[in-house]
Amino acid sequence: MKLTIEELLQTEYWIIDILPRQVPADSPGQFFAVEQYYLAKDRLEEVKRKHIGLVLKLNCYRDISLDEEPLVNPSPERIADEMLRRHLCILTGDSMIMSEPDDLSMTLYHPDEELLDLIRTIAAGEGLFVWQPPA
Repeated sequence: MKLTIEELLQTEYWIIDILPRQVPADSPGQFFAVEQYYLAKDRLEEVKRKHIGLVLKLNCYRDISLDEEPLVNPSPERIADEMLRRHLCILTGDSMIMSEPDDLSMTLYHPDEELLDLIRTIAAGEGLFVWQPPA
């Protein structure tokens, strides 16, 4: 049985990010200034290319669909265009990656151990990190 997007949003999740773990609220660093630096157009485009690279490489190993469309494995160009253009739920089996065009991270919902390991490996190759927020 496939889980719906609404059901997946209620499951355990991981963050695919440019940082190796969540920044504590009391961090002495300057998280918000650094975040604004990376949100500048050229740097955000670079991060989004990494996100797209991760999803396209994942698609070499797993079927994916966009939102709840019936089409499985849309073209790489369509995947990239949609990721750059709009909020997108990328479904693979009973798991989902949520992508926003103006966000530095993506959210991975309900991965099995094999998928989580694969995404961690691909993310590392893209210069990204996968971590789970504290409960």
